[in-house]
Amino acid sequence: MQLGVQWLGLKKLNLQPRMAWRWSELRLAWADPGTQNILRLMGPALLGVGVAHISMLINTQIASHLAPGSVSWITYADRLMEFPTALLGVALGVVLMPQLAAARASNDAVKYSAMLDWGLRLVLLLSVPCAVALLVFPTPLVAVLYHYGAMTDFDVRQVTHALMGWGVGLIGLVALKVLAPGYYANQDTKTPVKVAVVVLVITQMLNYALVPVFAHAALTLSIGIGAMINALWLLLGLLKRGSYKPLAGWGMFTLQVLAACALLAVFLMWANSSVDWVALRAQSLKRIWLLALVLLASAAIYFIALWAAGMKLRQLVRR
Repeated sequence: MQLGVQWLGLKKLNLQPRMAWRWSELRLAWADPGTQNILRLMGPALLGVGVAHISMLINTQIASHLAPGSVSWITYADRLMEFPTALLGVALGVVLMPQLAAARASNDAVKYSAMLDWGLRLVLLLSVPCAVALLVFPTPLVAVLYHYGAMTDFDVRQVTHALMGWGVGLIGLVALKVLAPGYYANQDTKTPVKVAVVVLVITQMLNYALVPVFAHAALTLSIGIGAMINALWLLLGLLKRGSYKPLAGWGMFTLQVLAACALLAVFLMWANSSVDWVALRAQSLKRIWLLALVLLASAAIYFIALWAAGMKLRQLVRR
């Protein structure tokens, strides 16, 4: 379906690819310098995807030797983490990649740096409140989504612990979707992979140290910490190269976001403690409505706090 949508879009632009079926045409296409360049760049990128899957396989194997249910608890928590990561990180990466590539192709270093700056500000603006929610409001999220059927109160607590581990690294996970395209736009697919391999080793060392203490939650916590290290490493690399030069105003912007998140955290902690979300299992509809109201109120509190702190959101988004 996705291929069909893309094909129709290319057809409207009169850019649909011509399929080559003859052996002579395939040989010519394979020998084309553009094809060889794409294959050269794809190699490290495929290795990077492999590193991520290796990390998942190792963690699943470790979880299978822990308490019964550990693999399921991590899987349920992972689904909740994937929502903000996909909604924010992937969307930003899709928007930024062509802009960064175009800026590099035209040697417009100022635009390239400005686009990275814009993307990183949006990462901070949108991922920090999501991380706050995962850290201080995990039980209601887990209870409303999963606390049905065979899932027990104990299972809810265990999924909550795993989810908090993801919350630690959510900012890094989203930031990677912005920072990695900064390297890909420079046709540098090797650096992110090298960093990912080192971070994989660090993550497994953290697992060795943390699993005896935090059990299955250590597996998500170690990946979260690894994601933060990975993102910081890539950011420092862009800064060191001079590819990214932060624009003025980062200090005030960060203070505004942190102040708004502090208010959000206070509200979410109150909402978490004022309702026994697990005990409302028999009143699932009421629990769903309460969660919806809390989430709407949270969004209102956060953005009103940003506005009160002087942040010009419309100007930031349009930039």
